[in-house]
Amino acid sequence: MTDENAAMVVASRLRKAYHTGGEVEALRGIDLEIRRGEMVAIVGPSGSGKTTLLNCLSGLDSFDGGHVIVDGKDLAKFSDRERTRYRCRNMGFVFQAFNLLPVLSAVENVEIPLLLLGLSAGEARRRSLDMLETLALAHRAQHRPDQLSGGEQQRVAVARALVHRPAVVWADEPTGNLDTEVTHVIVELLIRMNAEGQTIVLVTHNPLVAERAARTLRMRDGRIETAQGNPIQVAAR
Repeated sequence: MTDENAAMVVASRLRKAYHTGGEVEALRGIDLEIRRGEMVAIVGPSGSGKTTLLNCLSGLDSFDGGHVIVDGKDLAKFSDRERTRYRCRNMGFVFQAFNLLPVLSAVENVEIPLLLLGLSAGEARRRSLDMLETLALAHRAQHRPDQLSGGEQQRVAVARALVHRPAVVWADEPTGNLDTEVTHVIVELLIRMNAEGQTIVLVTHNPLVAERAARTLRMRDGRIETAQGNPIQVAAR
């Protein structure tokens, strides 16, 4: 039986440096715990390390020190191929740039994670159409990205991130290019999915988005400066 209060993501003494004409410490010994089913917003000024933290927690970027455990798995112990396979099976991603394949229809874009997992074409199509219907996009299923509005494209991206029921969804500025009305729609979708038990970690500059999360972590200079919300132990060293 799964403990719904167990940690989904644990980072300990996490460090990351960039070497571009000199060493720049992007993450400076971060300790962090995110519970299963929690929705956490990471905020802070540009250059504070928000996206770097997200990328290291999700295994998109390597890190120089410390450990990251996601759903009980130590990402540092995986080879690049194993890490890619784990992300495919257990994580969903939503980016500001949507990252939809332009030659595929909306439903074909949503199907990608399911087909990579080995589901049959029929089952992948059924589940993808169901997800698009959940997001009020069933009538746009056969349209390509260039035939969709920005808000519709982001909803397709959210559908793709959620359709394979991942352990955790990572969202990097998911509403950054959207107007206020569409931002509200996307945030409400994420909140609804979180209410159904989906763990969501998002980076945002938008205070209206951040305030809807159960917990907000504020970063500055590669450290977690403050944490607001549920009192889970969070520290920066």
